[in-house]
Amino acid sequence: MMIARMKSFLARFRNCASGTVTVETVVIIPILFWALSATFEFFEMYRYKSVREKASYTIVDMISREQTSVSSAYIDNTKKLFDDFTNDFGENQIRVSIITYNSDDDEYAIVWSEVRGDGPLAELTTDSVKTRHDILPIMGNGEHLIQIESFSEYEPNLSVGFSDMIPMETRVFTSPRFAEQVKCPDC
Repeated sequence: MMIARMKSFLARFRNCASGTVTVETVVIIPILFWALSATFEFFEMYRYKSVREKASYTIVDMISREQTSVSSAYIDNTKKLFDDFTNDFGENQIRVSIITYNSDDDEYAIVWSEVRGDGPLAELTTDSVKTRHDILPIMGNGEHLIQIESFSEYEPNLSVGFSDMIPMETRVFTSPRFAEQVKCPDC
């Protein structure tokens, strides 16, 4: 008997169309507010990553056009330029590496690698890139490649379900344009 009444009550409740706008508003407004906040946060996160990718492309293009050797001070200023491009007050880290390829051994090697800023990136070694065919492009024998990597952490402005800090990494490659290789005697 109790089950029959419960089923009858639930059926009437389901079929009832006489709700008030106030109840519906109280239910839907928090959902709409969260959706709007989450959309804003997604946009900000992708904008943050996009700015870092564009800055990385600019830096790698700048280095690829060098016709003379670069110095350690040049790499320091490259980090400052990256920070200016990204236009935030967070911690950025960049790694500038020159990689060469030996087709006889089918292996990559590091010519030089420099890191600026605080974070998890460390200078690359030949052992760390020797067989990284999964991330490095196909190259000709003896060809040099400039690789710029950056690391930053995005801190969400609003609490919509993201973790506290979201790591953002970029990796950009290009070949030297006007010189056969980019040298850094003091790197």
